[in-house]
Amino acid sequence: MNHPGLPQLIIILIYLGLLLLLGLSSSRLFKGTKEDYQVASHSIGPFLLLMSLFGTTMTAFALVGSSGEAFKEGIGVYGMLASSSGIIHSLCFFLIGVKVWKFARRHKYTTQIEFFRDRLESDFIGLLLFPILVGLVVPYLLIGVISSGTVIQSLTAGLAPNVEMFQALTPDGNPIVALNGGVPPWLGSMVICVVVLIYVFFGGMRGTTWANTLQTIVFMILGIVTFYVIASRLGGQDGLMANLQALAESVPEEKITRMEMSKTKFFTYLLIPLSVGMFPHLFQHWMTAKSANTFKVPVICHPLFIMIVWVPCVLVGIWATGELIPPKPPLPSNPNTILPFLVKTQTGKVLGGLLAAGILAAIMSSLDSQFLCIGTIFTNDVLTHYKGKDNVSDAQQVLYTRLFIIGIVAITYLLSLGNVKSVFAMGVWCFSGFSALFPIVFAALYWRGLTAAGAISGILAAIVSWSILFYKALEQDALRTFVLKLPLGGEEYEIMPVVVMLTSSLVTMVVVSLVTPKPSEETLARFF
Repeated sequence: MNHPGLPQLIIILIYLGLLLLLGLSSSRLFKGTKEDYQVASHSIGPFLLLMSLFGTTMTAFALVGSSGEAFKEGIGVYGMLASSSGIIHSLCFFLIGVKVWKFARRHKYTTQIEFFRDRLESDFIGLLLFPILVGLVVPYLLIGVISSGTVIQSLTAGLAPNVEMFQALTPDGNPIVALNGGVPPWLGSMVICVVVLIYVFFGGMRGTTWANTLQTIVFMILGIVTFYVIASRLGGQDGLMANLQALAESVPEEKITRMEMSKTKFFTYLLIPLSVGMFPHLFQHWMTAKSANTFKVPVICHPLFIMIVWVPCVLVGIWATGELIPPKPPLPSNPNTILPFLVKTQTGKVLGGLLAAGILAAIMSSLDSQFLCIGTIFTNDVLTHYKGKDNVSDAQQVLYTRLFIIGIVAITYLLSLGNVKSVFAMGVWCFSGFSALFPIVFAALYWRGLTAAGAISGILAAIVSWSILFYKALEQDALRTFVLKLPLGGEEYEIMPVVVMLTSSLVTMVVVSLVTPKPSEETLARFF
């Protein structure tokens, strides 16, 4: 084992093998029905629901992206997204998840679109939402696929530096020490896509939930262990608290305060976690719950779990800016590789390999749910809806779901081969789009006055404003740093684009609903 990246590669392969075994084992319990494949026959209890919901929301954005963003922006990243996410996610589970679960069980819904069609007596809203939901989930998928390739390359660096395919070079032909010789990103991403595809294909929602539970346990335990090891190695003191103090003192002042981040930018970031209320993959996980009481454990424990995962990742990111980082090998220029780079250089080979598996666990625990949800939306809301439920058997619905999953995995993988600079920026734009749709689902559940025209116009306002702002950010080559300047009282205030998207959606929805016909009394009686 003289090759530096070989132990890590072996551990990663063993972990992926165990994951496949678990996913395929769950397929032995498969009942052959559409309901069992898509929502595990509503049989998931509190612990598995907590693990699957948390694993689904903790993506490469939370681990790889937060470390990279903390490296660039400082400690404020934690307050912007982690602390607010803990509270807002649980509120969404309680205010949206439980209520939606009750309607779904009563009326046999599996997807959001089925709920919106019935609630608003509109077939068109399904046609409108399908491409929008898929269009917003695909970038979310890309975050995971791209990060998995980056992580594997960084943690297996040195494996085969003389093999041309494995070489990572700068534009002028010099090797990038932190990446050279590692498994190339296109190959690592392909392996991850294939593994996830296999256990989702055969295991469906039950396989996904089991795999998510294992993966959540793996990345939480290994994350804490690795945090302790990196702190001890970099701090060089006796005891964890002494190491943390030494590391904090080594970090530049602007990285351990919010001095470079305006208050308005910080607070408008807090709207982004509302996105979970409209995540289609989360909606599908809510449907797996055995009863409404099953939600109690996720609502209570989710904020605590977010803290356990985000605190180490953000701290590791800001430590990388400090004076205690060894000068060699030099830090990589790509912020997405900061976390795996420090894991590789500051931990032993075995622990490095184990944490590589942990980071991949977090990434795959989101990918599987998203692949399954897109396949389910296509089968239920397009194929079966327009072909007629009586004309499509359960076996055919399962087959079509599986075929569409294969197609979406292939498309996502091909898109991932493009040049994406910031996982965090991509995540923020994707989540902003879902947050802009939040007023629609909230109003559908709590406002009798919502009309089909109001919901449709609100959705269109959200997507049009998202598209305009995204185009402006691309035009300025400022996808990561794009903020809007709001002139008030002679001063300019920075706000996140999500404010404009959410406000345009909310105002348009309310105004149009007030002047257009309401759903029938019969429909309102079913939902209120």
